[in-house]
Amino acid sequence: MSTLLEVRGLTKQFVKDDTGIVALRDFDLQVEQGSFVTILGRSGCGKSTALNLLSGLLQPTSGTVTYKGGAVDGPRTEISYLTQSDTLMPWRDVRRNVEMPMEISGVGARERRDRAMELVERVGLSGFEHHYPRELSGGMRRRVSLARMLVGNPETLLMDEPFGALDAQLRLELQTELLRLWQDSGQTVVFVTHDIEEALLLGDRVVVLGLRGRRVLDRGIDLPRPRDPDELRVEPAFVALHRQMTEALREGAR
Repeated sequence: MSTLLEVRGLTKQFVKDDTGIVALRDFDLQVEQGSFVTILGRSGCGKSTALNLLSGLLQPTSGTVTYKGGAVDGPRTEISYLTQSDTLMPWRDVRRNVEMPMEISGVGARERRDRAMELVERVGLSGFEHHYPRELSGGMRRRVSLARMLVGNPETLLMDEPFGALDAQLRLELQTELLRLWQDSGQTVVFVTHDIEEALLLGDRVVVLGLRGRRVLDRGIDLPRPRDPDELRVEPAFVALHRQMTEALREGAR
């Protein structure tokens, strides 16, 4: 696989009350095309800042982000970003929320509608296309956000703890749904989480971050797919990996 996304020496400093606050320092990362990389770390380690820089929404204080060898200096249509918070438009129903990226790109009304309905069905929301966000549960709104992210066939998906606010059962359902949609798609995923089980269930590779983005551990996950969470939890290989990730998180907090 070839390198799709490359980060070198990435540093981001914010200024508050004339004081510089370093959120990320000398962060390096290479992401191979078609891979599923999970970035695991405790709150405040710079995970979300890193994704904002990878997406082009923030500019680094120093260092570089390149995509296919070109500098990322702003948002790109090949990269889609699903944030932690709900960003659905409350005045648009499900179908029209999903259509929005295509509308911005100038896609015709009929093609927008057909493509949106296809994605609504794929994320399990058939029959809810004319419901508004206020009429949906939290999990259903996440499904709409997932469909909207996928509707433009992006090459790369950036996901910032997208299921973190959901209950355990619903989170598991959406993790499974995400893997089903990603499998054989050829898309590249960078997924941020603070949950060890989620990182191991989803990723081909887990990168563990410590304070200010210090890379504590970077290792491939060779657990076979498809991965059944209930069966996985009792596998010796999973238990060993979980223990290794736990120790890496402890080291990162020191």
